[in-house]
Amino acid sequence: MYSIHRRQNTGGTGFCPNDTYMKLLDKNSLAENIEQIARYDLDNHNLFGSSYFVYQNGEIMYKKHFGYVDEAANECPDDNTVYRLASMTKPITAVAIMILVDRGIISLDDTVSKYLPGFKDVHIISNDGIDLGRVKSEVTIKHCLTHTSGLNRENSVTFTGSEKKSNDEIIRRFIEAGLAFEPFTQQAYSGYAAFQVLGAVVKSVTGQGYGEFLKKEIFDPCDMCDTTFSPTKEHLARIMTMHSKVNDISVVSETCPGCVFERIPYEQELAGAGLVSTLKDYSNFAKMLLNKGEINGRRILSEQAIREMSTPQVPKEIMPGNERWGLGVRVVVEEAYPSLSVGSFGWSGAYGSHFWIDPENNICAVFMKNSRVDGGSGNASARRFEKAVSDALI
Repeated sequence: MYSIHRRQNTGGTGFCPNDTYMKLLDKNSLAENIEQIARYDLDNHNLFGSSYFVYQNGEIMYKKHFGYVDEAANECPDDNTVYRLASMTKPITAVAIMILVDRGIISLDDTVSKYLPGFKDVHIISNDGIDLGRVKSEVTIKHCLTHTSGLNRENSVTFTGSEKKSNDEIIRRFIEAGLAFEPFTQQAYSGYAAFQVLGAVVKSVTGQGYGEFLKKEIFDPCDMCDTTFSPTKEHLARIMTMHSKVNDISVVSETCPGCVFERIPYEQELAGAGLVSTLKDYSNFAKMLLNKGEINGRRILSEQAIREMSTPQVPKEIMPGNERWGLGVRVVVEEAYPSLSVGSFGWSGAYGSHFWIDPENNICAVFMKNSRVDGGSGNASARRFEKAVSDALI
């Protein structure tokens, strides 16, 4: 029988915000719950294959794979199956920014124009294309991390093939397209523009390629050997087939050669959506966040940086509801949120991947799939996974 332990209040949202009791997972219930939802998704043609990882108090409570990487080859996923992360790239970019903040190289309140001068003269452009004039308050690093920058007009920007490979050109076109609103007066999800700007800031201040910086500062110390913007032939041999569904039957969805996210080429190093990874790799990243910035005896971020990331940064007036944006993550702020404790934080991807950190119960959990029919933060498979874990807590 599992016992219930008193946890010490460590202070701060995201680090056991109240003096509460930590609940422990029942392994048998957890396995039963996850296997039920995995079978449901397979039986209902919601994916080709999936991977699950749950970790509590330094112990892997559950790890298993279901279905097929490629139905034609009849090959089951494993720890090393490669998945397209889509927006689960964003928390990694947030960690990259916070590494530079930790070192005093940049500040969250720095204006983007300090590093990318073109942003000094960015304008507000209405949905019908009317120029409303130059911004009153410049876009900052923090605005980009919290989806309050107004940089969410990606769909109005088009590129030729060669332009897509030039980060400078992409940034120039984002500036030209303008902002949707005055920074920090609203919040609106930025699919990739704001985080591409953050990646450009990292390149500007470090003089390194963005992928090179991530490898040195995050991937190598976290033992994330298969996480990359540019999958090799060997990676592609292990990549999950992209799923779609026609008439309630699973079908293969074609992907663009030389691209991880939609039709944006590898060379772009898309800081908001362009990484591939594995369950093994991303679980290491999640464990580092759960362990307040440290993994395998190596410190990636300070505890203060993790605390700042996992603290809601957007006022309730701008973002009502039971979750709000932290720095590159969403944070549960109301007990009304189903399944997760207040202070839990994490992210999701457009192709269905999903993870969260639950500081109150000392849990991290990762779910991997690649499907075009049920992705993003509201995807039903991810919500079922949250509930499967929650229902196993005693």
